Parts: sequence; C-alpha cells; structure tokens
Amino acid sequence: MKEIMKEIELKYGCNPNQKPSRIFVEKGELPVEVLSGRPGYINFLDALNAWQLVSELRKATGLPAAASFKHVSPAGAAVGLPLSDTLKRIYFVDDIAGLDDSPVACAYARARGADRMSSYGDFIALSDTCDLPTALIIKREVSDGVIAPDFTPEALEILREKRKGTYNVIRIDSTYKPEPMERKQVFGITFEQGRNEIQLDDPALFENVPTANKTFSAEARRDLMIALITLKYTQSNSVCYVKDGQAIGIGAGQQSRIHCTRLAGQKADIWWLRQHPKVMSLPFVDGIRRADRDNTIDIYISDDHDDVLADGAWQQFFKTKPEPLSREEKRVWIAENRGVSLGSDAFFPFGDNIERAHKSGVEFIAQAGGSVRDDHVIMTCDKYGIAMAFTGVRLFHH
Repeated sequence: MKEIMKEIELKYGCNPNQKPSRIFVEKGELPVEVLSGRPGYINFLDALNAWQLVSELRKATGLPAAASFKHVSPAGAAVGLPLSDTLKRIYFVDDIAGLDDSPVACAYARARGADRMSSYGDFIALSDTCDLPTALIIKREVSDGVIAPDFTPEALEILREKRKGTYNVIRIDSTYKPEPMERKQVFGITFEQGRNEIQLDDPALFENVPTANKTFSAEARRDLMIALITLKYTQSNSVCYVKDGQAIGIGAGQQSRIHCTRLAGQKADIWWLRQHPKVMSLPFVDGIRRADRDNTIDIYISDDHDDVLADGAWQQFFKTKPEPLSREEKRVWIAENRGVSLGSDAFFPFGDNIERAHKSGVEFIAQAGGSVRDDHVIMTCDKYGIAMAFTGVRLFHH
C-alpha cells in the first residue's frame, strides 16, 4: 500500500543557517515524489513555479513545454518546436540522438539554450514525460534538478546516476489542483490571497489594439501568450522577449520597467549575436569545459572582448586568435533580427521602453495599458509600425 506523504524534510531553508526546513500540506497528500536526491527549499520554489509555467504553456499552445528556472524566476521557457541546424549548434545539442523526434527535448534545449549564462545550475520543469533525448541533454549540463509528470525508465536511470546519485528528480501529479486561496508568512504575519487563475490563452486579450498596425500573425499571438505566461511566474517587475516559440530575453526583478526592458533586450541581442558566423566559428581549444566556453562566448560578444582576445589570454580558449566582433558588425547583425514579440507584466509608463524594444527587433507587444502616458507609448509604436495590444491584465508575481 502506498504511503501517504504529507511532508518532506529539506536540507535547510533559503540559507544553511535556516533550520529546520520542510514542505508540507495540512490536508490531503503532497502531489510530489522525490525519486532521487534531496531537494532544498529554493529547489522546490523553483520546481513548483516552473511546473505551473510549463503546465500553462502546454494548455495554451497544445505543445510540450519546458522551463529553466533560477532563483524563483525563469532563465528560459519554450515550447517543443523543431530546432533549426543553427539553433542546434548554438545550443550544443546537434549530437543528441533522437532530438528531432522528441518535442519535449526540443523544448528544453530551447529553454536552456536561450540564456546559458543564467541557466547554469538551473532547476528544470517539463510538461510531459522526460524521455531519453531530454535526459541526455540534462546529463551533461550543470543543473540542480528536474520536475516532470513522469520519466521513462531509460531517462530515470540516467538522471539517477547524475552527480553520483545526488541529482534531484521529482515526479509531480499532473492532476493536482491547489486550494483557491494561498498563504505565506512574512515576519510572523500570514498573508492570504486568491490564486492568480487568470487565463492567458483567451483571444479577448488581443482585442484592444490602439495602434495603427492591428495585425498579429498566428505565430505572434502564440509568442505573446508564451511571453505573458512566462511573466506570470517571473519576479516583478518583468519583461519578456519571445521569438519562434521561446523566450529569448527575460528581465526580472527590476525596480524600473525600462531597466527590465533593457536587461531583457540585452539578453535577446546576445541570443541573436550567438548566431553570428564569427561566433559560430570560434576555434575553441579541444576539451574546453562547457561553462568556460559559454562564459568565453559571452565575453567575446561584449565590449570586454579583449579579456579573452588579448595576447596571453586567447591561448587559454582558442586554437587560433579570432578576430573581434566590432561594434559596427554587432549593430548591423542585431538590426537583422525581426518578428520578435514582447510582453510586460504591467503597463509601459513611457515610450522609451518601445524605443529600446524596437532595437531588438520587436514588432508585436502585449501589455496591460492604463498609463497616463499611453498616448506617448502608442505614438512610439506607430513610429515603428509595431502592433500593440492592451490586455488590461497585470501579472505581478512575488
């Protein structure tokens, strides 16, 4: 007879000095089962937030979904669309057997690959059963754990061997429905609110279009839904850029919305720059560690490229010294990015956000609306032919 689990003891809370620590339910049983490892407090915060995100993406798009979570915000989120040869290469999954036949593996490759610096040491959520190709991707990445509704025997065997058996593998009951009211304590005081059950796959969200351009392609609507659902589980303030079924830049937890837009835009630009021919042909030394390679690419793309190209430095990373990627080359390449969708978890207060978004190829926007400067925001969108919907929905998450 299956044991009813009502609580799981954790190693510690947010920090090692915060003991004891546990997760528990007052009624019923926990919807999660630890199949391997010993998850911590932050692991479960990431796992449960990420699971909600991928579950909603699955429902909204009808496609398997994956998320890469770090410190209670997504570093990446995506649905399982096929990968181009370019994306396979920049995500370093072109050697994964069976990838093309596994939508969930494609989803995780996208979620992990969009912002590899932020995804380092992530917690993974999968909307569908974790299969062998997905496990093969996870096996070689630095990660804290994975949550999914199930695992194939081959995938579970691989994951249980990761990190000498300490890798966190969590199975969740996909039929679980939480209580409509949620609570948490801060400084000994209990907060209570209704769960945020807003449905973001509602076509009515895109009916209020105040811009001159009122045309949203089917792909843009899908990508805007992905942006909004991602923002629903991202620490506010937050802005999300999406292209071709995946987040390519997430700006989370900033006090100023323009800083969210800049941060997310910078990440979107880096994602696009990683597809530049010079970056894709970098002559890395044999055996370079994955983390060192990712960090080197990030520096090479930045204005600090001399840190990896100076004499005495480049030899650590490259077989031959690469030419730098000039500012003009970067400007020209970034200008070629098009068809990007952008979502914001609240209204844009000024047109400067639109100006910055335009620089990263944004052509479609979904935001709450309701600023006293909506007229200026609309005017800036019209300046660039951007189609923008006022959803009337705020998506703060804390």
